[in-house]
Amino acid sequence: MEPDKQSADRQATILLVDDESINLSIFGQFLAPYYQVLVATDGPRALQLAGGTPKPDVILLDVMMPGMDGYQVIGQLKADPDTRDIPVIFVTALSSDVEEERGLLLGAVDYIYKPCHLSILLARIKTQLELKNARDWLKDQNAYLETEVQRRHQENQVVHLQLLQSEKLAAIGQLAAGIAHEINNPIGFVSSNLNTLNGYLHDVFSVMDACDAALNENPLSAETLQDLRELKTSKQLDYLRGDIPELIAESREGLSRVRDIIQDLKDFAHTDKNEWELGDLHKGLDSTLNIIGNELKYRCTVHKQYGEIPQIYCLPSQLNQVFMNLLINAAHAIETKGDIHIRTGCTGQEVWVEIGDNGKGIAPENLTRLFEPFFTTKPVGKGTGLGLSISQNIVRKHGGRIDVSSEPGQGSRFRVWLPIRPPELGRSA
Repeated sequence: MEPDKQSADRQATILLVDDESINLSIFGQFLAPYYQVLVATDGPRALQLAGGTPKPDVILLDVMMPGMDGYQVIGQLKADPDTRDIPVIFVTALSSDVEEERGLLLGAVDYIYKPCHLSILLARIKTQLELKNARDWLKDQNAYLETEVQRRHQENQVVHLQLLQSEKLAAIGQLAAGIAHEINNPIGFVSSNLNTLNGYLHDVFSVMDACDAALNENPLSAETLQDLRELKTSKQLDYLRGDIPELIAESREGLSRVRDIIQDLKDFAHTDKNEWELGDLHKGLDSTLNIIGNELKYRCTVHKQYGEIPQIYCLPSQLNQVFMNLLINAAHAIETKGDIHIRTGCTGQEVWVEIGDNGKGIAPENLTRLFEPFFTTKPVGKGTGLGLSISQNIVRKHGGRIDVSSEPGQGSRFRVWLPIRPPELGRSA
């Protein structure tokens, strides 16, 4: 599959990092007609090029290198704000599930085994460039909208509505990045499996063709029979008999994962419903966690302590937005690696959902201003200050409230109280 050489990604820069000159030569010559190619033979040089100008749009990184290996390189890339957003694809001979999981947990967007088909490598690069372009576009759009927010700052009701839309765009950007990452992995190995199956079928058909030719020989000579046995051995039919079902099963599992992600997205958004209905808050929490899992997993461990609670009359998609805002805020409050605890319970005619973290906490003077529109403790350009305000409005519309407790350096707890049946059920959303 050749990309359009006139397309926008033709000028993209690819950084190849490998201590084997033959690999650099093969990959470099193949990619040079489509992209600008930079090469590095060790980790320090790779970090130098990644932080230089122009910055690479995608990095193809080997794992096994002398001195600084690929895992150490990606660790430093992700720790540097200037390079953490560059997509990294591991291209390595380490083919175990443990090594692949380690690479993905460190922040790689893909993991390709050597030797690899160059056409597949090209397709993976193109996919990551398209995703990066989409993320960059969303980032630029959100930065523009947030700048407008700061300039106008509660100027009039029209500006307020525009800012609400800005918050939705920011949420969509986070969701899009996470979902694209989660879907790309299973799609990638399904595509690889199909390519492998294509080669297997070619071998099987070769044996079948030889058998057909032998059937026309009457009687069947000993020489022909020996040739068939050797062909069967060379094509490894006994191995294919066991590997083909495994590839098919693995591909089905990958497609099932994609289907589950899409179902979680539908459950989160409730795109087919916008009416008051009996809702399962635990199901809403789980679908929200699945959707924003990519945002959380590198920052924290989520602990669920669900109590016995009944279903409540609510607008599920709007409550899911509340849960998403609180969970993302909790993750952002954790500076390195921490924990988020989700607890639920029921008291009288109310249920409650509590989301707590062990992050940096909230200064006492800011506690009374948390739910003010446009108030934020995040750096300029990192938030509109509308997430908690929107969440409080949604909870109030349900007849509930949000309680907050926090201690600087110890973390924060947000507890959402909701009536089982809102007093004004049926009021227009």
